[in-house]
Amino acid sequence: MCVECGCGTAVPFGIKVLSVLAPGLLRATSAPAAPAPEPPAKAVDLRIPLLAKNDRQAAQNRAEFARRRMLALNLVSSPGAGKTTLLGRTLDEFGLTTRCAVVVGDLETDNDARRLARSHAPVAQITTGTACHLDAEMVAKSAGALDLAGVRVLFIENVGNLVCPAEFDLGETLRVVLLSTTEGEEKPLKYPPIFKTAHIVLMTKVDVADALGFDRKLAAENVRRIAPQAKLIEVSARSGEGLADWYEVLRAALPPA
Repeated sequence: MCVECGCGTAVPFGIKVLSVLAPGLLRATSAPAAPAPEPPAKAVDLRIPLLAKNDRQAAQNRAEFARRRMLALNLVSSPGAGKTTLLGRTLDEFGLTTRCAVVVGDLETDNDARRLARSHAPVAQITTGTACHLDAEMVAKSAGALDLAGVRVLFIENVGNLVCPAEFDLGETLRVVLLSTTEGEEKPLKYPPIFKTAHIVLMTKVDVADALGFDRKLAAENVRRIAPQAKLIEVSARSGEGLADWYEVLRAALPPA
């Protein structure tokens, strides 16, 4: 994990805010963050947790989201589990009546942000370069670049990775972990830290579970074994199965206006 491998150190990252000018037309503005200076090894105090700086920023993020009466969700999964597809349909349905914003994290490209760009939902893309996760500072700067007036829900689509994101608090209200039917029923047993920190687990792509020979019951048992605290919802962004339950959870979690 990041604490052991050292990838929790500060890295340069870029932020791009996408604006929809007209149907099918996007405008992107880049605001690359200045590279953070690497401290010399002798300056590291081993008594101070590596994540202390991140935790302080996460607390500030959480306070700002609370001040805005905004629900912030950190979506984490393996690559290809369906985060972007799920968010796209969520913006098209739930987002029509509840104003949302999105922060997307990837190592490179703004493809996911372009897929999610909607006239009614501001989107910012974070390119992390070599970092395998988002951190609280990245979220603070990207959210600060968005027009959050009236936004009730901020979706943070983390970098596809089930390991390092488990350690980084972004200041989110809820952590949502996706488990795809294309990954295998044992994924919660193999990556327990991220599932143990989940408030919600979404079992995605359930429309193809039978074709893949995926045992939904066994997967659900594994989730409950590792993450008994998490609410489990089985969904398909393609067929729509379970999405009403997903939207209801979002509505129930909204802070009072």
